[in-house]
Amino acid sequence: MPKRAIFDKKNILITGGAGFIGSHLCEALLSENKIICVDNFITGDEKNIDHLLQNPDFTFINHDISAPLNLEKYSELDKFRVKFQGVQEVYNLACPTSPKKFQENVVPTALANSLGVKNALDVAVKYNAKFMQFSSAVVYGPRKGDMKYFKEDFLGEVDPVGPRACYDEGKRFAESLVLSYRQKYEIDVKIARIFRTYGSRMKLNDGQMLPDFVSNALENKDLEIYGSKDFSSSFCHVSDLIQGLLKFMKGTETGPLNFGSDTEYRVEDVAKKVMELTKSKSKIIYKDPLLFMSPLGLPDLANTKEKIGWSPIILLEEGIKETIAYLRANKLIVGMKTDII
Repeated sequence: MPKRAIFDKKNILITGGAGFIGSHLCEALLSENKIICVDNFITGDEKNIDHLLQNPDFTFINHDISAPLNLEKYSELDKFRVKFQGVQEVYNLACPTSPKKFQENVVPTALANSLGVKNALDVAVKYNAKFMQFSSAVVYGPRKGDMKYFKEDFLGEVDPVGPRACYDEGKRFAESLVLSYRQKYEIDVKIARIFRTYGSRMKLNDGQMLPDFVSNALENKDLEIYGSKDFSSSFCHVSDLIQGLLKFMKGTETGPLNFGSDTEYRVEDVAKKVMELTKSKSKIIYKDPLLFMSPLGLPDLANTKEKIGWSPIILLEEGIKETIAYLRANKLIVGMKTDII
């Protein structure tokens, strides 16, 4: 299928674009492209994209990607000439990712990882667009024994009928579907396996821990760790992640490729660092683990470094300081609005 003519800028479709990572991706791509952001706000948030809505090169479509998506029926996309230009790139991030609301979202999660991926792929096939699937570290399954780092060729052990199956097995199925579409339709697809990421615009009081650590520390409230004192993880700043994904999309590699930080931290030490940087009087308390927050391995980044020349550069302390500044500013704004009301 021949490529369509591009009038001035590429049209890019981002499903799940109002989510934490999706909104940062929209922002990064908007400077040189026209962005069609699709979301239904199950776990995304309108405030994540409020600052983009006035840009004429940004259009938001409220749509559940588990239903077919016909971009040509939306009159608001006439200015992007979608009927003639189509779309050149599709980034599929659409999937609920709320630790505290995981149970109530099991069916939407399963649908997003099956029908949602199919519908996003159908758009890519229709317009012969590049396609990137946002997969997850969960495809490797939980840590086992002394194995800490996961390489892309490791065949993980995931329970296909367990309580997390809609997400864990769903992400594995999604990868299979993406590669099946490449076999059948010869479209340019890429699979990015994302490890734990943090930064501004993460939802508060949602079980994500690090943003809640900062928010609670600023108010001298208890910092809650969902797990034991030994719970450890890696933390990749969202700005690092976005830079890696953009390099991935520009290149010829298909993946899967790992994206994340390969440095491990005890979550208790992260909480202590947050208290130190905020000069907080908070205490650390421990709660039962959340189903969605399982102990994951770390990414082996050898392939990612070799094939696209990417590795994260932002130190955790730097990232925490940025998150503190963002939440301080937002708490101030919320306080000002309350005073006005």
